[in-house]
Amino acid sequence: MVEAAISRFGRLDGLVNNASSFFATPFGEITERDWDDLVGTNLRAPLFLTQAAAPELLRRRGAVVNIVDIHAERPLEGHVTYSLAKAGLVALTRSLAREMAPRVRVNAVAPGAIAWPESGMLADAAMQADILARTPLKRIGSADDIASAVGFLLTAPFVTGQVLAVDGGRSVVI
Repeated sequence: MVEAAISRFGRLDGLVNNASSFFATPFGEITERDWDDLVGTNLRAPLFLTQAAAPELLRRRGAVVNIVDIHAERPLEGHVTYSLAKAGLVALTRSLAREMAPRVRVNAVAPGAIAWPESGMLADAAMQADILARTPLKRIGSADDIASAVGFLLTAPFVTGQVLAVDGGRSVVI
């Protein structure tokens, strides 16, 4: 993927690690398959993709933005493996900010409620209303809200090792 991007565009200035699996894994019911899927997409893939992109990012003095989750710091009940994988991605973000400095900046965006899952516990209208009632900005976020934050972190010349919550203020009240 890194080679394809460089071949197509002639350079690689930034990397956004956004791929993710999300599903419940209640404690006591976690399987190795759940672990491999959630840790693989949310932590392993960003590590190895960033490592593959590192030579070009270092050469270009680029940036990395990892998409984490507010539940990395405030675990979501019933989602043990997902929450710990995202917490690992926060730690990876901070570790790589040190490892790749001073030539590459590494940050993360932690979305809150952006799009409701079509099934599962968050699909319940009452739960959605409760979440929005406890969100200071009183609305669900949009993909544009996340894209704006990612764009900022890709271009902010003196920001590294940070996790920016893009959650309408939800993380200050939960």
